[in-house]
Amino acid sequence: MRVSTSHLQQLTIFTTLLTGGGMGTMYYLQQKRFSESDYHRLALQKLEDCPVAMESLGAPPLKVHNIHLSDRHNRVDLHTSQIKIPVTGSKDGGYLYTSSIRDSDTNRWRLKQAVLRLREGQTIDLLSPPSAADDTQGLDTGHWQ
Repeated sequence: MRVSTSHLQQLTIFTTLLTGGGMGTMYYLQQKRFSESDYHRLALQKLEDCPVAMESLGAPPLKVHNIHLSDRHNRVDLHTSQIKIPVTGSKDGGYLYTSSIRDSDTNRWRLKQAVLRLREGQTIDLLSPPSAADDTQGLDTGHWQ
């Protein structure tokens, strides 16, 4: 059975579009799953509750970007999560590094670590945040591990 070149081209285009659409849908659903998760929500609440971190970013408005799915810092399983959330404000941006564990009794996520690392190198520990009056306490220019 002979197939014309134009039919093969049409089949190739259709297959490419179908594959691209499927990959786009999977990417969207994975991002949605992250953004609706309790461990993601808890980390962002902790960031929004820290006036020093919000001021450093220039937020509100706070913009939360998509997680880089191929980043090695992003790992989630049934009992632990470790994610790196890109955030920006009007002044600066950075990454919110979080680590959470799921309580086996209550089946609820608990934030174990939440650290905002700004582009300029400042690090703010959101679980023991600095007060607004003392903007040097809790800030670190070292690397987050």
